[in-house]
Amino acid sequence: MSPDPLLVGRSEARPGSQNPLSRVERPHIAARMEDALDSRIAGHLVRRGWTVRVVPYAGYGGPGWVRVLARTVLAAPAVADGDLPDSGATAQTHDPDRLLADVRGWRSFLSAPVAGTRVEVRIGDQVHRLFADRAGYLDRRLRGDLTPGWQEVTLRTAGAEPVTAPVQVVAGTARTGVVCDIDDTIMVTRLPRPFIAAWNTFVRRADAREAVPGMTGLLRALHARDPDGPVVYLSTGAWDAAPTLARFLRVHGFPPGTLLLTDWGPTNTGWFRSGPRHKVTQLRRLFHELPGVRWSLVGDDGQQDPRIYAGALDHHRDHVSAVLLRQLTLGEHVLSSPTVRHYPPPAPDGAPRPARRVPVLAGPDGFALLDAARRAGLVGG
Repeated sequence: MSPDPLLVGRSEARPGSQNPLSRVERPHIAARMEDALDSRIAGHLVRRGWTVRVVPYAGYGGPGWVRVLARTVLAAPAVADGDLPDSGATAQTHDPDRLLADVRGWRSFLSAPVAGTRVEVRIGDQVHRLFADRAGYLDRRLRGDLTPGWQEVTLRTAGAEPVTAPVQVVAGTARTGVVCDIDDTIMVTRLPRPFIAAWNTFVRRADAREAVPGMTGLLRALHARDPDGPVVYLSTGAWDAAPTLARFLRVHGFPPGTLLLTDWGPTNTGWFRSGPRHKVTQLRRLFHELPGVRWSLVGDDGQQDPRIYAGALDHHRDHVSAVLLRQLTLGEHVLSSPTVRHYPPPAPDGAPRPARRVPVLAGPDGFALLDAARRAGLVGG
């Protein structure tokens, strides 16, 4: 008897999946333990009438290709009847009446991933057939000709209604884009204080979360330099929080963009995933896939952003137009007003100077950063 496709173990490879995880012969013990637990949970939920659904996330693309992001999960009958949580898409293409829905963060984490699910992806007239990885994720760059701007792709799996995922297709003429961190950069989460961070993540509604003052205006001004350019929200947060984060971004008026999050669970090679490595990997991918775009990198000085962005300047200077860091502490008087400096520091007289100097701006909030960006000539007055 062939195995139930809903209950296939996460580590079982699928022909044609082209998923690097499926080629690992023996996953780490943490991954095997998680796979066993998820298989038991999935079996129990299927017997209770839960079915597979595709949760779409916003993607991005360029001429002739699209990066599709989604996850296959088991959904309760009530969800299957049309109450599927909002996706991680931040494009303003969804029902605005649902933006202020009473959705608390913990609900987003109550999902059971399904590995190996076959998903049909339709991009214009082209159809691609993929298989979800061991955590139920789809993350693939696919061929597809879509006109620049916000478009939609359709995802379908057996026994479920098709869903659509928005994708921002970047025109070949786009020259500037924005990459922005979320936690403590545009949303107050106070990550150094874990109990408050947990409260903000798992309990508070999206519309009750606090936005960092002035950051909406800063990102809109940076994006206005090239309205056809991409906006990407890059965070070490879990994909489970994507629906809540997407609502937060829309409620507070941030420009629509793609969320690039991560999976908090074990990997095929270890117990924990590396947040900084996730950010570095995604930045390198953006630089490679959209080589004509120069990015404004927005973050904060509370964790790894300064080191990661400095590395981007060291190795990919031609892809960076500016670095803007929100300062988390206000103890020093100098932090009460923004500073403008350049990386690396100006060379001594007579020494060779770099071909292009990249401004690095710092300020306590979005208002200060926007003022600094204006004085540095990054945005209009």
